[in-house]
Amino acid sequence: MVVHKTPDEIARMALAGQLLAEVHERLAEAVQAGVTTADLDELAEGEIVARGGRPSFKGYRGYPASINTSINDQVVHGIPSPKVRLRTGDVLTIDAGVALDGYHADSARTYIVGGTDAAPPPVRALVADTLEALWLGIDALRVGNRLGDVSAAIGDFGAARGHGIIADHDGRSLGGHGIGRHLHEDPLVLNRGRPGRGLRLRPGLVFAIEPMFTLGGSGWRVLPDGWTTVTTDGSIAAHWEHTVAVTEDGPRVLTASAGEAWRLRAGDPGSLTMGGQ
Repeated sequence: MVVHKTPDEIARMALAGQLLAEVHERLAEAVQAGVTTADLDELAEGEIVARGGRPSFKGYRGYPASINTSINDQVVHGIPSPKVRLRTGDVLTIDAGVALDGYHADSARTYIVGGTDAAPPPVRALVADTLEALWLGIDALRVGNRLGDVSAAIGDFGAARGHGIIADHDGRSLGGHGIGRHLHEDPLVLNRGRPGRGLRLRPGLVFAIEPMFTLGGSGWRVLPDGWTTVTTDGSIAAHWEHTVAVTEDGPRVLTASAGEAWRLRAGDPGSLTMGGQ
């Protein structure tokens, strides 16, 4: 069932989103060669709890950690480990969720360990293009559009750039989702689709939009741990995510950091707003 949120509920989700944005900023400072993914998980949990929140992921369907740390060919759901130490040039996605006062926020960022110069041009382009696709998808979250417009905005851009698009494969699907009182709510938001199809967008809908692109094909599989999802061809993947509310005034990005304000002003004046506004 698709759940519409009231303005008060969206305001509550914005508080969770801003908490999560602050946590991501702390994690960004910690991403460097030699750090273990378990170190990042410990930092994230401590930062979330210190701000009065709860890690949405920990214990969710048995998941053992507070964040996902997916490296190189891992698309999503990589489990932090003290045995996994970051190396210069690694492509690392940190996906995190926060529950605050009964409402969830979910977002992900992809890093090149050691900075962009530590990776070859195709990898740098992959990370940048996946981020651009996130904002194209967000910009399509407008009243009167359909969910297929969002999926097409993401997938068509990725395909035009020559990337593999992670979506449905072998009867299973990965993508964005509704979010609110529950971490995952209906509907699924695939990263490829046809414009003019699917759910019509109305005020009060809130989605986690999360493009996932690869340097190779679109195939993926889940490892025996039941969580870590990797590309079938071993190609590198990138993943970005924001929690976004559909409003009469345009998309409201609930998990945006202050450093993303320039992107929020990139469309029509006032068409994209930050979570705290």
